[in-house]
Amino acid sequence: MNPTQLIAKKRDAGELTAEEIAFLIDGHVHGRIPDYQMAAMLIAMFLQGLSDAETAALTDSMLRSGVTLTWPETCLPRVDKHSTGGIGDKVSLPLAPLLACCDVCVPMLSGRGLGPTGGTLDKLESIAGFRTNLSLDEIHRLTQEVGCVITGTTPELVPADRRLYALRDVTATVPSVPLITASIMSKKLAEGLNALVLDVKFGRGAFMKTRTIARELAARMVAVGQRMGVTTTAFLTDMNQPLGRMAGNAVEIAESLDCLRGGGPNDLRELVLEFGEEVLVSAKVADTRTAARARLLHELDSGRALERFERMVAAQGGRLDAPRPIAPAHDLCGDRAGIIEAIDTETLGWIIIDLGGGRRQLTDLIDHSVGLEMLVRIGDEIASGQPLVRVFAPPAKFDEVATRLRTAITIGDDSTETPLLIAERLG
Repeated sequence: MNPTQLIAKKRDAGELTAEEIAFLIDGHVHGRIPDYQMAAMLIAMFLQGLSDAETAALTDSMLRSGVTLTWPETCLPRVDKHSTGGIGDKVSLPLAPLLACCDVCVPMLSGRGLGPTGGTLDKLESIAGFRTNLSLDEIHRLTQEVGCVITGTTPELVPADRRLYALRDVTATVPSVPLITASIMSKKLAEGLNALVLDVKFGRGAFMKTRTIARELAARMVAVGQRMGVTTTAFLTDMNQPLGRMAGNAVEIAESLDCLRGGGPNDLRELVLEFGEEVLVSAKVADTRTAARARLLHELDSGRALERFERMVAAQGGRLDAPRPIAPAHDLCGDRAGIIEAIDTETLGWIIIDLGGGRRQLTDLIDHSVGLEMLVRIGDEIASGQPLVRVFAPPAKFDEVATRLRTAITIGDDSTETPLLIAERLG
């Protein structure tokens, strides 16, 4: 096969076969197809789109570019949850240990924050000593011994994704639903799962701004997962306001611990339970959602899920009893009475980055102590001078972001419907 001919075929809206896609991915990973040719192919894919069959073939070829996790027959069912990212989205932190209490294993491979949405690994690294770079052997061993791990990918897992993402970043082809699908699903399928639940967020604070495009991505990922033999379902969830109250790193760890103690914000707790139900039924360890929720509530409210989180942290080198510094608190108050009509959630994410709590480039260092606490929600009626947001930051940093933070929260006079937390389920 000739890469130039395949690029021309795709550019002219032809459909690539599975063999042709495998040829391209294998050739690129092993250096036979140079970056400039693969970049041209990605642009053609971005412009012409990919069919369901092409998307599945691309996912499969990326998956086969490296090793996959394999498990002994005696191992419990393996499950995972993936989120497309949002402000204050900390669901993975309480969900993984909670599921590990329920006769499943969770080999969760997570990522870092880049852009306005935070990264699970960055949050965990606010815990002193916590290791997010486990080896393949450690992932295998600790998943079976503890029941869950949360770590980054290893060089052996899906190397094609790292190479392709670097090219997508410089060719402006990141916002492609088929390419996003292949990227996410190849990494998740490499975990050797029995069941997977996807949290596809939409709204101001999400990568997918509209419910329509979020549904398209969710449907693609569900189709690929099912085609590859993994029971896969997806939820469309709202990100027009932060999830929970806290957004940052150390502050989100604190809120996750509150959830694991049986408390925490209602929206966070509800998503943890909904995704937990879905996974347990999909993995056939619970017959009904009612039975699954009863089991999850018992493990959560009894403190057993918190104990499992403590075991996971210790197994990954973390010291949960060590101080997790949080920057000084400053309240931003409203300048008028009214009703919270809208929250520019994406702007909140960029403000956290400007405070030092995230990164614009992968090499940026993170200040884990900064963050925000949302004191109001969409639809709340407020009085003049009422605190809207608590900012954890050095005083000079707070002064820098106060005006932008105020304009990110719209106060009006008309009643506003509270957004649905879960808008739709697919699968």
